[in-house]
Amino acid sequence: MEPEQLIARVQELTGRLEDLDDPACRALAEELTAAVVQMYGAGLERIVELADSATRDEMAKDDLVAGLLMIHDLYPVPIEERVMQALDTVRPYMESHGGNVELLGIEDGVAKLRLEGSCKSCRASSSTLELAVRQALETAAPDLEGMDVEGIVEEAEEPEVTGIPLPIVQVNGTPGWHTLSIDAPEALVATDVDGVPLVVANVDGTLLAYRNRCADCGGTLDGGALQGGALGCPGCGRSYFLPQAGRSMDDDHLQLEPVPLLREQEAIKVAL
Repeated sequence: MEPEQLIARVQELTGRLEDLDDPACRALAEELTAAVVQMYGAGLERIVELADSATRDEMAKDDLVAGLLMIHDLYPVPIEERVMQALDTVRPYMESHGGNVELLGIEDGVAKLRLEGSCKSCRASSSTLELAVRQALETAAPDLEGMDVEGIVEEAEEPEVTGIPLPIVQVNGTPGWHTLSIDAPEALVATDVDGVPLVVANVDGTLLAYRNRCADCGGTLDGGALQGGALGCPGCGRSYFLPQAGRSMDDDHLQLEPVPLLREQEAIKVAL
């Protein structure tokens, strides 16, 4: 059985256990489950103690094993360090919107964060920026109990936007991270997620993702020239500055639609 199937099976059985009508039977089953978990936890702790550092690092890279290590507080990287690493991966996206994120501390398993900056004249709302941070933390530190965010306040009025409207598309109905089947580009590359066209640009070593559609003519962008962070539309010639959320360099009311992007080792992920 695949790891995902095992997890789903455990969740199913846990739900059925909670639905038992007999309190004594339910209590006995819960006690047995807890004892089994403790037994396997003790065995896993012994394995971690006997393994060398290289083996422990490899264990931590395996999703299933890493989850078990976190359950038993055996993960080799402290949670605060993992949170900081997660924030570092999402920071280029935050900075592309003139913002940033700061870890204020972790109390009782809850990460206290401050989002800095403003979303004025930017397609990415504070909720979108918070989503990028939240999903980065869920990937790197699923053992967090929660996230407490303060900071960015939405602008009361949206700036006037001209050109062709860009719809917000949700893949499979819910937003989430999707791994791209591409290597890091040297300049610009086109790709897609379940039929949603994207472009990924390398600007001085930082990867940025956008919907592959010009905000002016509606044409694709992947044939355009990328120079110094400025991307020219091959169709209409309009130029967009990618490090500043894809704002038009010719008209302040035009802007591309940015997509949150994370890099995890060799993997490139986007949130849709």
